[in-house]
Amino acid sequence: MTFQSSLTRFSNLNPARKTGILRLATLALIAIIWCATATQYASAQSRGLALVRDAEIEALLRDYSRPLMRAAGLRRGSVNFYLVNDPSFNAFVSGRGVFINTGLILQADTPGEVIGVIAHELGHIIGGHQIRLRQRVEDATRFAKLTTLLGVGLSAAGAASGNSSVAGAGFGVAAGGGTLAIRNILKYQRGEEQAADRAAVTLLNKSKQSGAGMLATFKRLQRQFSALGTRVNPYLVSHPLPNNRIATMGDLIRRSPHFKRKGPSSLQRRHDLARAKIAAYSGDSRYARSLLQSKKISGDARLYGRAIITHLYGSPRKAIPQIDRLLKKQPNNAYFHEMKGEILLRSGKGAAAVGPFRRAVKLDKTGAGFLRVELAHALLESGRKKDLKEAIVHLKKGLRRDPSALAGYHYLAIAYGKTGEVPKALMASAELALRTGKKSEAKSYARRAQKGFKRGSPAWIRAQDIVGHK
Repeated sequence: MTFQSSLTRFSNLNPARKTGILRLATLALIAIIWCATATQYASAQSRGLALVRDAEIEALLRDYSRPLMRAAGLRRGSVNFYLVNDPSFNAFVSGRGVFINTGLILQADTPGEVIGVIAHELGHIIGGHQIRLRQRVEDATRFAKLTTLLGVGLSAAGAASGNSSVAGAGFGVAAGGGTLAIRNILKYQRGEEQAADRAAVTLLNKSKQSGAGMLATFKRLQRQFSALGTRVNPYLVSHPLPNNRIATMGDLIRRSPHFKRKGPSSLQRRHDLARAKIAAYSGDSRYARSLLQSKKISGDARLYGRAIITHLYGSPRKAIPQIDRLLKKQPNNAYFHEMKGEILLRSGKGAAAVGPFRRAVKLDKTGAGFLRVELAHALLESGRKKDLKEAIVHLKKGLRRDPSALAGYHYLAIAYGKTGEVPKALMASAELALRTGKKSEAKSYARRAQKGFKRGSPAWIRAQDIVGHK
């Protein structure tokens, strides 16, 4: 269920080609929906989603979503937010996960645009749209299979008898079945999207936030749509057309008593820093380069982006003074300390990176497990044996807080290996393999680890759980 409009272009194709596309589209739509409803963090990685971990941006997304979650009556932690390394302006829901493309944050000029998208995706969750859509897909699949088989049978009969009119009738039934299956699902999806839009406005009003960002997103989609320069059949898209969304929702959004309310300036500054970070890590992107040279973001954000680019593509030694300039202005910014530690660590100075990472962990108000994993990595790279036990402590705390910080299991295996605790090292490897979809490998590690644990102990039981995992 994407926020972005999905367009199907086949107006100039011959009938046979259209039929083939419709059949493939039915299967593709079914596959996409089933994939989306089955995916969460580790399985999303194994299915090809390039997920990004970043404590700073994840904290920002949680802050964007918190008022909306309260307004929706969703308890804290009941919905997870994930970053997808994708340059397009898009987001989607999968189960209880909201997946947000880095391109959405990069291109959104204001926090309100991202907040509007999150409100829309939460609208899908509280509306139970995925469950009902899954049932619709099941029904459509059965119908499409029946009509396609009918068409194939009639075509074969016509070909054998030499009756071209019968063959033509068979072809028509097959095409009609595929078209009807798709149209029914797409019609239902458009209704769900409209419901999610309305729910989003309700959540924004309840949380006393402006819907101006949501309206800006509709206008952005309209510009993208217009740039296609082609006519699109409104019955063959999964979302209402952007101009219809503007017409339907525009007045409702503008009538809100909170429409002209501005968000906190501190949130805009954090949004700018997040955009600059994504732009810097985007590489040689024209949009990213222009953003870091423009005044669309704050001066501190531009400096932040340049520091990261200097680190990635230039000289880490020259990047440190740039980060230090930012730290002089904001000495209590946990993520500037994190970035300094990252630069030092990636330039082979693990021991020097420990201090900045320690400071980041101390200053971080969210208790991000991922930051502890980074600190533990620096401790492992320090080359000091005395740091190994501390690294293990931080890794265990970090993974308890954030089990999806998969690198933590890798570092934990290394740390236990260096301290001679082989069964624990094997268990850490088993956990990593299990969470990345390598079940046979996980079971092999767990069997070997189990031999080193006392029968019935918590570690032995956990190993047994992995061995028996279906």
